[in-house]
Amino acid sequence: MFSQVEITSAVPFAVSVERNTPSLEKDKRSAGPGQEFSDAVTAETNAAHATRHAAEEKPDPRRQRRGAETMGDPIQLKDEGNKYFQAGETDKAIECYTSAMKACKDKSVLAVLHRNRSACYLKQENYVNAASDASRAIDVDAADVKALYRRCQALEKLGKLDMAFKDVQRCATIEPKNKTFLETLRRLGAEIQQKLKTTFSTDSRVQSMFDILLDDEMDKDKKEKAANNLIVLAREDAGSERIFQNNGVPLLQKLIETGKPEMVLAAIRTLSGMCTGHRARATAIVHLMGIDKLCGFMALDNEEIALATCNLFQCIYDSLSGGDKRVYGKEEALVLDSSRDLKNILLALLEMVASRKVSGHGRDQALNLLTKNVPRKDKRDPDHSRTLFTIDHGLKKILKVCGQVPDLPDQLPMTENTQLIASVLLNKLYDDLRCDPERDNFRDICDEYIKGKFDPNDMDKNIHAINALSGLLQGPFDVGNTLAGRQGVMEMMVALCGSEREVDQMVAVEALIHASTKMSRASFIITNGVSLLKDIYKKTKNEKIKIRALVGLCKLGSAGGDDYSMRQFAEGSTEKLAKQCRKWLCNPSIDVRTRKWAVEGLAYLTNDADVKDDFVEDEPALRAMFELAKSPDKTILYAVACTLVNCTNSYEKKEIIPELVQLAKFSKQHVPEQHPKDKKDFIEKRVKRLLKAGVISALTCMVKADSSVLTDQTKEMLARVFLALAEDTKDRGTIVAQGGGKALIPLALEGTEAGKIRACHALAKIAAISNPEIAFPGERIYEVVRPLVSLLHPDRDGIQNYEALMGLTNLAGLNDKLRVKILKEKALPDIENYMFEEHDQIRQAATECMCNLVVCKEVQERYMEDGNDKLKLLVLLCSEDDDKLQRAAAGAIAMLTTAQKKLCTKLTLVTVQWLEILQRLCLHDNLQIQHRGLVIAYNLMSADAELAKKLIESEMLEILTVIGKQGDSPKRQEVIDVARLCLTTAMDLGLIKPFS
Repeated sequence: MFSQVEITSAVPFAVSVERNTPSLEKDKRSAGPGQEFSDAVTAETNAAHATRHAAEEKPDPRRQRRGAETMGDPIQLKDEGNKYFQAGETDKAIECYTSAMKACKDKSVLAVLHRNRSACYLKQENYVNAASDASRAIDVDAADVKALYRRCQALEKLGKLDMAFKDVQRCATIEPKNKTFLETLRRLGAEIQQKLKTTFSTDSRVQSMFDILLDDEMDKDKKEKAANNLIVLAREDAGSERIFQNNGVPLLQKLIETGKPEMVLAAIRTLSGMCTGHRARATAIVHLMGIDKLCGFMALDNEEIALATCNLFQCIYDSLSGGDKRVYGKEEALVLDSSRDLKNILLALLEMVASRKVSGHGRDQALNLLTKNVPRKDKRDPDHSRTLFTIDHGLKKILKVCGQVPDLPDQLPMTENTQLIASVLLNKLYDDLRCDPERDNFRDICDEYIKGKFDPNDMDKNIHAINALSGLLQGPFDVGNTLAGRQGVMEMMVALCGSEREVDQMVAVEALIHASTKMSRASFIITNGVSLLKDIYKKTKNEKIKIRALVGLCKLGSAGGDDYSMRQFAEGSTEKLAKQCRKWLCNPSIDVRTRKWAVEGLAYLTNDADVKDDFVEDEPALRAMFELAKSPDKTILYAVACTLVNCTNSYEKKEIIPELVQLAKFSKQHVPEQHPKDKKDFIEKRVKRLLKAGVISALTCMVKADSSVLTDQTKEMLARVFLALAEDTKDRGTIVAQGGGKALIPLALEGTEAGKIRACHALAKIAAISNPEIAFPGERIYEVVRPLVSLLHPDRDGIQNYEALMGLTNLAGLNDKLRVKILKEKALPDIENYMFEEHDQIRQAATECMCNLVVCKEVQERYMEDGNDKLKLLVLLCSEDDDKLQRAAAGAIAMLTTAQKKLCTKLTLVTVQWLEILQRLCLHDNLQIQHRGLVIAYNLMSADAELAKKLIESEMLEILTVIGKQGDSPKRQEVIDVARLCLTTAMDLGLIKPFS
């Protein structure tokens, strides 16, 4: 049960708005701190003090009239604002006070307006504006205790304890007998002393930590512990400030200069903590350390250090760009403009992209930072200058990365994922452009770069150009497809295919594969590529080239999708290609990069239901694919996700309308046909085999991949697969046991809209029937609430609404913290709406959810409000024929009437049928419903003697007597005990006498 009022140390009593007129402002000194203080005054407060407050709050009508005549509009606006404030509509109150300020010239009235608006801002937890308005009121009268105390409250919330202490000290000087002021003064004094004590101890701790870290003879374990302590300290603002003030940055530089990886890592992570959310400190660190030096750390051939430096740059970027919304007051004024620093960071990252001095891990992180921070987060934002700047200064550098051929000498250092991350960045940059001229410019720069690399005398340059084209085809496909159709490009691919060098053939075949991704826009590949790929497949003896040619044929062979009537190859040919792919996939002697192409082939061939069935029957092949999905090479994720989507038939299916099918047949148009093995029973068998082979552990590993490689489209496909796997309730335990519940949470929060909805639905399926504490252990359980609430939207399907409500019911039954979380996500109005739903199961689920939520004080208060039919709805639901619905509604009423006695009286007024419904509950065959009905009857009798009399005068006495006289029975004992308790209460009230 929640307490009625949530009390915090910073706000010891409620805030109210002054209603005094300008003519009473002169009495302010003697009038005391205002109505808000009287709300918190204890019983010991003397009557004279309370009278002074009342005197201040009660306006003199004659003076008010004269004030209204002279001031006119401002007074009316102020009064209107007061009414809004009392009604809890602080936004409207602020509007009224602000309008009044614009029209008012009287300083004393302005002071009241600022003071009132300060109270509104305090309510809204906008402490910066609350302090500012209170300061303006204090400027007019330095002894205004109300304004002083409000500023004290705001400053305390902003962490400025010393300033808050001074304000409350002045309040206590003006009103030395005010207990609220004295208590706040004592509390703030104690907090300041504790803070000083902590500060001094922190200073010495910081120094000792650096001493340990810089001592070469110190024990390794002690150094590791000191490094970890420093990182933890830097995560708190107070700790970061102490490190910074105690010459921390130069000392951290010394740590980095030791060259020891663990010391460098500790220093960089400490700097990240110091830069987080603090613009002034981040700016200072950038200038003290130098951007080039920070880039040098990220360029090191150490994955951990590169990742830590990437995180440091992200913290700096968020702080300088305003991505981190925390407010730090005066410190912010020290930084006038961060645009130059941001521009320099962007230029430095672009320089890293094509630099030979940068390691593969460093290059990956530079590309990741550009991908995350350059394109707009919201397409409605008109400013995309960062994208245009990056295209002008860095597009050719990104294309250079895409064009690298690892098998050739003298190439840039790269990881397996570098070129895919570069393609993702190209795609995001192109998508961020707003008009055709900008897209034309992008295309022209790419065209110029690729044309400039073609050289009949230098084959290495040619394959660099074709590889850069492959990068575009994997990123902004339209640009790559346009350039692939340019004169000379196809001819170059043919020439490379005929080359004797293995690397030339591989690059050309890969380009053909990427060019055939979107069949509808790759007609020239279909025309020229099939014969070329078939020729290479038949003639080459090199397995690496053969497998790539096979993948190209697989893509072209799957052009019909899952349409059984549009098979591209002869009967059995697709199965033969798939068999060869599975053979290569299971061969551990072939390198990972080549086996990856076998999965690419299966991603296309599994559009055919025969191939799907054969593949899921081949458990070694499935396990080999799952092991590849867990490997460091994350470029395979998309292909694995595609294959799983095909095997589970979880792709988007077009609705087939029978009338339109008949019409199409009549007009001799093509009608898609479903393969016999794509029917429900076959799909269910495939899902079981995938689960047996360990698909969940592979999916959980895939979800943890780097965000740049795990694109939104891949996330959507993973969400689709999870939803298909969770369809059968018997399989959900397996999903939970292997970590599927935890893996779904990030998919439900990030990605495409369709992907998030499916991940949310899969979460709802798990939460609806599993123990949430096991499915989502620890703090993760609180992250599940928002995805479930998002499914309550009217646009979602009925099954999604139902399972989300069932999941929320389970969560709401666990603890108060989860119930509060559900309310904070504003789910209550949606749950109430679904209690009116015509669909029986949805209505039942919503009522069950409400039954668990009524324990909350906030929900109880909504039922106590006048002018709504919430309680009436619950009473009427108790009269429905559905046992589960009756049980939930009766349970909610039983808990409400137990917690709030006022609702007992209200219950008898909502409908004339209340007594008849209650009697039906008490006579119900279902013991749970009968028990709830009797509890309601007991609550009514305990709440009011008149209600008890009314019940005893009705047939309820006979019902209670019959139940109470029954012999003790373990099965019915709860019901019998409550009936006897009702009869005992009636005897205590003198309504009945015991039979002698």
